[in-house]
Amino acid sequence: MTAADTADLVLRVVVGLTIVAHGYNHIFGPGGIQGTAGWFASMGLRPGIVHAWASGLIELAAGAGLAVGLFTPFSAGAIIGIMVVAGMTAHRRNGFFIFKPGQGYEYVLMIAVVCLAIATFGPGYASLDHAFTIDDNLDGWLGGLIALV
Repeated sequence: MTAADTADLVLRVVVGLTIVAHGYNHIFGPGGIQGTAGWFASMGLRPGIVHAWASGLIELAAGAGLAVGLFTPFSAGAIIGIMVVAGMTAHRRNGFFIFKPGQGYEYVLMIAVVCLAIATFGPGYASLDHAFTIDDNLDGWLGGLIALV
C-alpha cells in the first residue's frame, strides 16, 4: 500500500463513519425519526417524515459504502447530494462559518468537496472496489463525474 492509498483509506473511513453516525442520529438520536421529521418540515422539506427517513437511510448506506470503499463514486455522490440539500435548506442563509448563529455551510461544503476528491482519486488499494476490481472502471475523472452528477 502506498502513502496515497493510506491517506485515501483514512479519509474514506473517517468521512464515511462520520456520515453513518449522522444518519444514525437522524433515525435513533434523542428526537428519533419524528424529531428529525419535524425539524425537516420546519425548514420546508415536506413531507418531513419521508425526507427524514430518506436522509437517515442514505447517510447510513452511503457512509458505510464510502468507509469500506464499495461503489465509491456512487457512495460519495449520495453524500454530496445530502450535503447540497443540507447546505441549501439549513445552512446557506447563515453564511459561511459553522460557528455563526444557525450554523453556516462550511461543514457541509467540506464534506461534499472531500467526497468529490475521494471519488475522483479512487477508493485506493484497501477497498472493496479494489478487491472486486470495480475501481478499474470507476476511478479518475469518471469517478468524479459520477459523484458530481
